[in-house]
Amino acid sequence: MIIDSHVHFWNFDPIRDNWITENMQVIRRDFLPENLAPLLAENNISGCIAVQADQSPAETQFLLDLAENNDFIKGVVGWISLENPEIGQQLESYATEKKLKGFRHIAEGERQGFLLQDRILAGIEALGALGYTYDILVRQHQLHDAIALAEKLPGQPFVIDHCAKPNLKDDNLFAWKDGMATLAQNPNVYCKLSGLLTEGHWHNCNETAIFECLDVIFKNFGTHRILFGSDWPVMLLGGHYTQWLGLIKKYTAQFTNQEQQAIFAGNAASFYKI
Repeated sequence: MIIDSHVHFWNFDPIRDNWITENMQVIRRDFLPENLAPLLAENNISGCIAVQADQSPAETQFLLDLAENNDFIKGVVGWISLENPEIGQQLESYATEKKLKGFRHIAEGERQGFLLQDRILAGIEALGALGYTYDILVRQHQLHDAIALAEKLPGQPFVIDHCAKPNLKDDNLFAWKDGMATLAQNPNVYCKLSGLLTEGHWHNCNETAIFECLDVIFKNFGTHRILFGSDWPVMLLGGHYTQWLGLIKKYTAQFTNQEQQAIFAGNAASFYKI
């Protein structure tokens, strides 16, 4: 069984989705469950986790509505204002939404230190008190924030998205390697194998460089805290779905069947409680 722990859906809006620039034509359109379903069937994937791409309560409801109507969407990582002092009341309104598993803020676009503000920490604590997970989306230069966050909230289930986006266009990954090693020392932090196709030169996949990154991830997180994910459709900027799945299958062939099952499905099912 395979669960894709990281996909996105949207009805493309050039104003709201202005991060999708003119050089990203391949993803400047709608991407909905009916677009993903054939890819999942083709690759024998049982389900997925839908992750927010817009920072609004409407985005969370949009994904929950899609999940209600598509059984293969096993869980939703939505958005909520972590700074809102009434976050507890907002979370109560989601009490009956069984597919709502966690939340994320697009912290990669924020200044360094954003995640460590008292009001943000209080917001994430409110999530954890109700059993919600938190996806950490940062780039490699923000890893110190992710490390400090995990240390400040040791009981909170965290997962680092896209391996903290190592810059595969630059051969200097020493700081990233050190940061990931330190982050992994926190047992409450998991890591998603996603997003790497778009961190290198688009459509010029450097398998060696990607496998070197995976070496770092597996050395530090082990096979029990790693989740397979695609980052579809954003990953189309750098390659295609079957290509990415094939790369991860090739790399993980070195592990036992039990370990592979954990990487491709078991860890996601455990982390997101699906």
